[in-house]
Amino acid sequence: MTEVHVVRTISELRAHVRDWHKAGETVALVPTMGALHRGHLALVEEGLRQADRVMASIFVNPKQFAANEDFGAYPRQEADDIEKLRQAGADLAFVPGPQEMYRPGFATGVTVAGPAVQGLEDRFRPHFFGGVATVVAKLLIQSQCDVALFGEKDYQQLLVVKQMARDLDIPCRIIGCETVREADGLAMSSRNAYLSAEERRTASLIPAQLRFVADAVRAGEDVAQAIAKASAMLGEAGFVVDYFELRNGKTLAPNADPANPRRLLVAARLGRTRLIDNIAI
Repeated sequence: MTEVHVVRTISELRAHVRDWHKAGETVALVPTMGALHRGHLALVEEGLRQADRVMASIFVNPKQFAANEDFGAYPRQEADDIEKLRQAGADLAFVPGPQEMYRPGFATGVTVAGPAVQGLEDRFRPHFFGGVATVVAKLLIQSQCDVALFGEKDYQQLLVVKQMARDLDIPCRIIGCETVREADGLAMSSRNAYLSAEERRTASLIPAQLRFVADAVRAGEDVAQAIAKASAMLGEAGFVVDYFELRNGKTLAPNADPANPRRLLVAARLGRTRLIDNIAI
């Protein structure tokens, strides 16, 4: 395995990328908040197929957390993360501190619309996508990467990032990668660590109910009835469902015309853990 260069400043990051570009090599970025799992590492592996060099950022972004959310409790395990990146074949880890990302006097942010305001995650976390778009824009500009990779588990986020990069003319190709799942279908997430053993067993109902509704939709059954039944099943199991909806797969607009790609999305809370997932129809 190759060494992973760990850099903590923008100037160090750009020096490495400048050398790679000067050598004619392309560069991929995998933005993360750490607590890496197989889903993140699958993005690194796809980055190695898409570019000559792969780097990952590790930064728990305070601007995408509201005051009542889990910023302080979010798992942080830098040494373990860097070892996982090394084993996956990454070339570099960019691990900036808050002062490097948001220097004193920082006063600029990215305002988002389009897929960011479709009444899904934004309805429950109205602060979230502005914080995501701001930090991702900074990372794309700081790293000067040729391609950046994001998981489809956070599907609305993926569309927001694509729109942001397109609208701001950031010369980076944004690639969405298929959700990586546990053996029972649960989408991998750093927040799965919050689940108790009993909750973890129950959590597999999320992908099961997604599949149930997807099968019903494909069979031409009534969408609203299928979603209502699935939501009731989740509620009986102890979930509090924030949303369970069929949307346009490109825009997330509520008009999910069968002539267009469609996406079934769900968010539900189980104990103190909020789980999100989606599948294409």
